[in-house]
Amino acid sequence: MADGLNRVTLLGNLGADPELRHTQGGAAVLTLRLAISESYLDRDKQRKERTEWVTVVVWGLRADGLSRILSKGSRICVEGSLRTTSYEKNGEKRYKTEVNANNVVLCGGGPGKQDQQGQSRGQRRDYVADLPVNGPTDEELPF
Repeated sequence: MADGLNRVTLLGNLGADPELRHTQGGAAVLTLRLAISESYLDRDKQRKERTEWVTVVVWGLRADGLSRILSKGSRICVEGSLRTTSYEKNGEKRYKTEVNANNVVLCGGGPGKQDQQGQSRGQRRDYVADLPVNGPTDEELPF
């Protein structure tokens, strides 16, 4: 059997503020709700728009860094892979598919978070977005 390729690239806006939590082992997990909108022409040549909602999961130091600067409306590009998990609810087996992010690129647009003095953190965004998964500690970050 040939090896497959599980790769996803998405560009969209956050539909809600990110949710940061930590596992029992202390690993940071950031959950993002990404809205991806596209427009098309229907049969009657009328412009229509549809939006797909995708859950994106970011792990480790990247999750910590992004949680400080992303907010509802932020425009991001996500590269990663699909992960499907199952769980039971009311005795019924359910499935959910998420994007496990390997890379997050901030694309501008949206409000972004502000620091304690009310200044936007926009100048530091590229640095934080490109942090490797096993990157610098919090003390090494420039903010």
